[in-house]
Amino acid sequence: MTYRNASLFFSAFLTVAAAFGPSTAEAGRAHVILDANTGQILEAENADAINYPASLTKMMTLYLTFEALHQKRFGWDDRLVMSENAESKEPYKFAVGAGNKITVREAVMGMIVLSTNDAAVAVAETLAGSEQAFGQMMTAKARALGMTSTVFTNPAGLPDPNQVTTAADMARLGLALMRDYPEEYKLFATTCLTFRSMKFRGHNNLLSTYPGADGIKTGYTKASGYNLVSSASNGSRRVVGVVLGGDSAAERDGQMAALFDKYLGAQSGQ
Repeated sequence: MTYRNASLFFSAFLTVAAAFGPSTAEAGRAHVILDANTGQILEAENADAINYPASLTKMMTLYLTFEALHQKRFGWDDRLVMSENAESKEPYKFAVGAGNKITVREAVMGMIVLSTNDAAVAVAETLAGSEQAFGQMMTAKARALGMTSTVFTNPAGLPDPNQVTTAADMARLGLALMRDYPEEYKLFATTCLTFRSMKFRGHNNLLSTYPGADGIKTGYTKASGYNLVSSASNGSRRVVGVVLGGDSAAERDGQMAALFDKYLGAQSGQ
């Protein structure tokens, strides 16, 4: 079964999740793992519970960035002006200074590897004029992708009680990125970034510690706990997993590795 057919299979699960999920964020623990090729839900716990996405939000910002690139609304080498608003977004940012520019390629790689908030806002302001307008675009796209329990209000994932999602919806988004932008999806496997002669290591440690892991995004705020969407393959099966509300990055990564071991065959010790 193709990724597109898998997404249709998974949409039925999401519809049920939306119907019975709570209406306010709990910031609790949740996970889901699915077979990326068939859409089969392999295991889920609290997958329909409303939680905060934190920087997993940038997955949608990147989805819309890839869409804009394919639609020729801008190019990889186009330059984005860093506004004062974008420059103000702590803690992770390029910090080039308001009025200066970064390329779309730098923005994409910054969001993937370093979770740069200023880059996310620069993309949002370029494509939609404001964070608020981009949040509306993000939510509309979420609905189009079957993410019925997700609301986005800003492109970076910075704290907002109205910006919510579920583990089920994040798995859906991970599958959509894989299916709709397979070449760009490969960028999520990047572990290091050189930005204007400065070298940085990314936050997604599972890429370096788990054989077969190839993405995709970490997230953390105090309200959300430690979040991760990840995919891995053993050569014959690919899975997409989501862990929300971890107590630490190490604990979150360990839970994801255990899920991978369970459904791919133990690999973390190889």
